[in-house]
Amino acid sequence: MPGWYDGGRPIKVEGGLKARTQRGSIGSTWWSRRFIDILERICDKGRLSRGRAYARQGQVLSIDLSPGEVTAAVQGSRRDPYTVEIRIEAYDEGRWATVEDAIAAQAVYRAKLLAGEMPPEIEELFAALGIDLFPRDLDMDCSCPDWGFPCKHLSAVLYLLAESFDDDPFLVLAWRGRTREQLLGSLAGTPGEDPLRVDDVPFADRLADFYAPGATAHRPERRHSAAAPDLLLRVFPPPGDLARALGPAYRGLAEA
Repeated sequence: MPGWYDGGRPIKVEGGLKARTQRGSIGSTWWSRRFIDILERICDKGRLSRGRAYARQGQVLSIDLSPGEVTAAVQGSRRDPYTVEIRIEAYDEGRWATVEDAIAAQAVYRAKLLAGEMPPEIEELFAALGIDLFPRDLDMDCSCPDWGFPCKHLSAVLYLLAESFDDDPFLVLAWRGRTREQLLGSLAGTPGEDPLRVDDVPFADRLADFYAPGATAHRPERRHSAAAPDLLLRVFPPPGDLARALGPAYRGLAEA
């Protein structure tokens, strides 16, 4: 009968991909839970439940993630594994350049990403640029004959995908079109350059301007201070008669 689906027991798999979480919710980090929340909002809960069982039994044979697409093979009740495809929009170079500039402008976000962490605020950063970090919906297909959506094969892959996000948050960004290496290379600047390095200037080279008054973009440099030259000695008096000896020296420096 065309389109008929027997829903029989799946063929057991040796060495399949198994969810680590055998009970309760799948996903332990904020970013994987965010993805799971989206799934549970747009997908049928009963089918997601059967998908979790498939994920925990190890029925998923493989998962491959590339920009804009996840493909997977899932062993069902038939001899040949089913092919699963899950698609989202992968952003182009122009959008990613804008995202990277916005991240680089936020020192905390940049530092966390360079340390291998996903800052929670990054989702708001994407939203402020008018784009989504996590998909609002998913374009999905499975080669199985089940007309339900999503089928348990798709659901199993989605749950394992969420667990893979736990292991590597940069997969979320890679799915959108930016690998870990590309993003961190852009944030770090010149290849091989340490983004946290501060140039060490020898003290001898700084003697010429060590006593020069400071200047900022908002306050022009002042060559003469209105404060009394021996003010520092009065605020922090040195021991004994040292102030009497230092006072003329301070006044002499001010006049010079």
